[in-house]
Amino acid sequence: MPASRDILRIGNAQGFWGDSGDAPARLVAQQPDLDYLTLDYLAEVSMSILARQRERDPHARFPRDFLGVVASLAPVWRSGRRLRIVTNAGGLNPRACATATAKILHDAGCHGLRIGVVTGDDVLAQLRAGTTDAFDHLENGKSISTVLPDLITANAYLGAASIVEALSRGADLVIAGRIADPSLTVGPCLHHFRWSTDDFDRIAGATVAGHLIECGVQVTGGISTDWLSVPDVQNIGFPVVEVSRDGSCVVTKPPGTGGRVDRGTVAEQLVYEIGDPEKYLSPDATVSFTEIALAEEGQDRIRVHGARGRAPPSTYKVSATYRSGYRAAGTLVICGRNAVEKAQRCGQIMLDRLAAAGMTPQRSLVECLGAGQIVKCDRPADRLEVVLRIAVADPRQKVVEQFTRELSPLITAGPQGVTGYAEGRPVVRDAIGYWPTLIDRAAVRTQVVMMEV
Repeated sequence: MPASRDILRIGNAQGFWGDSGDAPARLVAQQPDLDYLTLDYLAEVSMSILARQRERDPHARFPRDFLGVVASLAPVWRSGRRLRIVTNAGGLNPRACATATAKILHDAGCHGLRIGVVTGDDVLAQLRAGTTDAFDHLENGKSISTVLPDLITANAYLGAASIVEALSRGADLVIAGRIADPSLTVGPCLHHFRWSTDDFDRIAGATVAGHLIECGVQVTGGISTDWLSVPDVQNIGFPVVEVSRDGSCVVTKPPGTGGRVDRGTVAEQLVYEIGDPEKYLSPDATVSFTEIALAEEGQDRIRVHGARGRAPPSTYKVSATYRSGYRAAGTLVICGRNAVEKAQRCGQIMLDRLAAAGMTPQRSLVECLGAGQIVKCDRPADRLEVVLRIAVADPRQKVVEQFTRELSPLITAGPQGVTGYAEGRPVVRDAIGYWPTLIDRAAVRTQVVMMEV
């Protein structure tokens, strides 16, 4: 069913890289009137994973799970149904992702489709060429000079403008790299409704709609406060927003699916990771959440309206990563009386041994999981079993390697009740640091390239 003039139906079937691989095909089958499908693969940790993969294999620069999704949706396009996809699955190389996508579609007989490739989010060269006081750490204010030689990626959170351009040029699939999560939804709305780029109240509403569905099933009951009461959670439905011309929307899910859409699930996702509710910063608008209202409109239907917008910031946020040395972590299960005290002592033994060898790690963490260290609880010392987790990180590889050799001796030298060493010796891994910063919009040059299948 084509989009009506006043309603645009957008579903999201990937909340993160690693989400359910068959969810996109299921959602498309369950919601036949869907106009757009958004797929969100990138988080800060995702960029770190891609950076590590690229170090080992220059071709592994985008979430290859996306290619399986494309193959699963090929029958939809082959049937003649119009379905548009907007995704950030391009990772660190949108062109390579688009080329691989085009081959899958071509081999599946999906001829005539157009792919819009959005590039320009890679700003590593700008960070390397900038003055050392231009890209301070957004949270602690440190100078980028401390990590400049070790930078490996830097990607700006682009907005919806390039998505609109690709759609205007006939793209059936828009493949980008680092795009701000809500912008995946804002782009189709701007294109469909022909809003002006300074129509900030409407854009704010679309931004809220995108924010509500960007994490997939979190808005339909996943990780909700009342999760134990969420019905049929094993078949939880992915979300759909019905966006109106005025920027308001209805949050819903396909009929017959599990999960729940009510004021509680929507409100919890609404305030998820927003920072200042009066000044939610997006590349497309600065959004005020303070006047947003939620209204029930039937079963699993919540209307969201009242977002207010003003001009977006003059900068883009940048997610940069850098080599920060090496890391390793290991676990032991310790049970019996005084389990917490035993675990704490085992952790201290390992750190003492490293210190005695002149190899005190730069950073270390000893956790007794189950003893109230993450979620405080009464009388944690009475716990009869805990998981000791100890992790270290250091610029010196030999320090981390020495740490990995200190865990297994505790199996016989530690307290009675030690078990759970099935994973073997901890593995030394490269450590990737995260550097958030800002870049002037004028320094970022985006480009849209079209590919024909």
